[in-house]
Amino acid sequence: MKNLMYLTKSEIAKMIDHSLLRPEMTDDEIVQECNVAKEVNVKAVCVRPLDVKKCRELLKNTEVLICTVVGFPHGNSTIETKLYETEMAMDHGAVEIDLVIPIGKARSGHWDYVKAEIKVITEAVHKRNAIIKVIFENAYLTDEEIIKCCEICSELKVDFVKTSTGYAPTGAKLDDVRLMRKHCPPEIEIKAAGGIRTLNDFLAFYEAGSTRMGTRSTKTILEEAEKREKTRNLS
Repeated sequence: MKNLMYLTKSEIAKMIDHSLLRPEMTDDEIVQECNVAKEVNVKAVCVRPLDVKKCRELLKNTEVLICTVVGFPHGNSTIETKLYETEMAMDHGAVEIDLVIPIGKARSGHWDYVKAEIKVITEAVHKRNAIIKVIFENAYLTDEEIIKCCEICSELKVDFVKTSTGYAPTGAKLDDVRLMRKHCPPEIEIKAAGGIRTLNDFLAFYEAGSTRMGTRSTKTILEEAEKREKTRNLS
């Protein structure tokens, strides 16, 4: 990982999934936020499934990727439903899938079920050369349960493990990211989401081991990054 003191604004932008998941967002707000994503050239927009087609069209001929969520935000759909949702999302243009695990099954110790679900969705996503991020929703899990999720995801070779949906009592925590980094191999990246609102937040999670951040505060973070970069260049 690059020294966080020397991260540029553009490098920071390419670690951001600009989050457009609030249930009350209007079509006009989706257009507005896609324009923000295009302007600052983030890595991806993370959008509601019903917005995938629209966002694909809004962001065509740009570098911004389309990410969507599956089983969001509670993870309680059946495996068959999640698979259908995943396939449809990719048909509509999503190239990254953020899957919420069945949280209650994990807390119940039904790890065979959790593993079977992640395996089915990961295979479907990788078959289409897309990216799978697995959301644990750490707010509801013990450290031991987080470690078990990491072990399953490591065995199944997912692309990312993700801290949270942003719709639980708490979002990303630095200690959780450190724990996930410790128990996943280097090739599995970590996405932190929920409560990342400032450049200092971003840099703290980067230093803890996260290389992708889900946030609605993209403009604020990148404006702060630009100011920091200008100050550094003047010194």
